[in-house]
Amino acid sequence: MQVFFFRRDCCRAAMVFLLSLRFLAVPRALPAQAPDWALPSSPTHVQVPPPASFHRASRNFDTPVGIFDGQSDIGAALVPGSGSYDAATRQYTVRSAGYNIWYQRDEFRFLWKKMTGDVTLAADASFPDANGYGDRKAVLVIRQSLDDDAKEAMIGEHGTGMIHLAWRTDQGAQMKDMTYRFGGALANVHARRIGIEKHGDVIAIYVSLTGEPMHQLGPPVTLHFDGPFYVGIGFCSHQPVTADTAVFSKVALANEAAKPQ
Repeated sequence: MQVFFFRRDCCRAAMVFLLSLRFLAVPRALPAQAPDWALPSSPTHVQVPPPASFHRASRNFDTPVGIFDGQSDIGAALVPGSGSYDAATRQYTVRSAGYNIWYQRDEFRFLWKKMTGDVTLAADASFPDANGYGDRKAVLVIRQSLDDDAKEAMIGEHGTGMIHLAWRTDQGAQMKDMTYRFGGALANVHARRIGIEKHGDVIAIYVSLTGEPMHQLGPPVTLHFDGPFYVGIGFCSHQPVTADTAVFSKVALANEAAKPQ
């Protein structure tokens, strides 16, 4: 009898030990880790383009939101984004992380509509958190596809108030831009309203700084899009693992070339 109990106790002890090892071996979710090239610029670091072969497939959702057909995490930022519409206030709230909308690929939350022909898009853009990263971008975008390296043209309003017309001439190409600064050395002056117009292959951007009628900002660029393409609003926090928010109000989208209002 003593031998029987000894063996039974040993078996129980062994089972408990094996189960404990099993639970210890269960992997735990680790905080998202951003590669060094994706970290934002700082006094001790300079952001650089991603490796030429680096891509992440976008996460796409075909559920309509407001006037848009769907939304995507372009480039699948390490922290998933979100986009919502409040019919009572007619505002879109876009939340996203993402290291940048730049170089040869992008990471941002994008609310989009598939369109062809001429297009005009305008919106009031704002940042609820005044303390977000200065290079964060609220954008109005025309993209050939939902790939992270798609051909595109956009007007971007930065957290500092800087505005640019930026474009990628072809899939995988490096971005080009025309940059405009307001209030001297980026004195945190934000345009009241921004807009983009596609008339044939001519892309122009518009602004209203203080509520005056929208006016074209700088010269247009020529960029051809095959239809259908994607038009919409988006936001990037410019921090690969930290999400932030932009709000778009009075969004006006028309399937025609007309001065944004």
